Amino acid sequence: MKLMEIGLRRAQGPDGALSASKYSYIGGFNCTSNVLAGKLYGIPVRGTVAHSFIMSFTSLEEVQPRVSLLPRAGGEPVDLASVAESWLRRVCELLQTPPEKVNQGELAAFVAYAIAFPHDFQGLLDTYCVMRSGLPNFCAVALALHQLGYRAIGVRLDSGDLAQQSKETRRVLRACGRASSDLPWFWLLVFGSEIDMIGVGTNLVTCPLQPSLGCVYKLVEVNGSPCLKLTEDEEKMTIPGTKMIYRLYDAAGHPFMDLMALEGEPSPRAGQELALRILGQLGETSKVVPTTVEPLHRTYFRDGQVCELLPSLPEVRTHAQASLSSLSPAHRRLHEPQPYPVAVTERLHGLLTELQQASQ
Repeated sequence: MKLMEIGLRRAQGPDGALSASKYSYIGGFNCTSNVLAGKLYGIPVRGTVAHSFIMSFTSLEEVQPRVSLLPRAGGEPVDLASVAESWLRRVCELLQTPPEKVNQGELAAFVAYAIAFPHDFQGLLDTYCVMRSGLPNFCAVALALHQLGYRAIGVRLDSGDLAQQSKETRRVLRACGRASSDLPWFWLLVFGSEIDMIGVGTNLVTCPLQPSLGCVYKLVEVNGSPCLKLTEDEEKMTIPGTKMIYRLYDAAGHPFMDLMALEGEPSPRAGQELALRILGQLGETSKVVPTTVEPLHRTYFRDGQVCELLPSLPEVRTHAQASLSSLSPAHRRLHEPQPYPVAVTERLHGLLTELQQASQ
């Protein structure tokens, strides 16, 4: 399954669209419809056509020039519209679809799009009716392209019951593949599963589940003196002092806990027992034995200057995906995932307790 970010027109703020394209790509999306993001960041650019493009055509007479597409193997230009019309008659007969129910403007739009992008043709099927018009028209143009040596890459479903439509679409494509004996491999390559790419727009770039950024700046140390913001809500309490962060891994190679330690404390070692306090359970001491210990803290800025080369966008994406993949299934599952614990060392917990008592 591939994911495409398509939220350009719905993004908020002067930089919202570019930020959404950039960070969704880092987070795992495969491509974007944002051409500028592709130019600036090297993100693969993909897209389809708009319903307005389909609706702007009314007949094949509007496709100019008619003799307009060279066969992939070379030769004289071919009238793709006429070839598609011929295939449409066969497709309608196969699917028992009345030809008069097929929208000719939609067919013209598909032909015009295929002429412009013969290597990347895909059909937007739901401008009128998916089963009676969009799908027969797509099959006709895709078969015409195949006759000239090209291969369509897919269809787009944009409304209605997408799951059911995808199943019906696959059934029709299989039927067309059987009707043309040299095409089964082609259809299987393009439609190996009912839905193999999802485009996400509004719900990705506008964050409806969390429209505001729930974080603030809080001070933890000034001139070497640790600071504490005291609160009755333990989750909002700051952890004082300059800290080092370590990721602890189990024998299966999965991270099971992040550990905060004060700067200058001895680093935890693999295979040695650690006494610590898990945030949210600070009243209890826990003991763990990590198989592997990874230091996470790296200084990129010091005294206002960049002191280490910043990673490229592909490197950040690779790191993010590797980190996510390393999590155990219990932490990654979508339904009721197991919370990932963060802990502090006994020494850091002692400093926290000392500052709490001094503030009371």
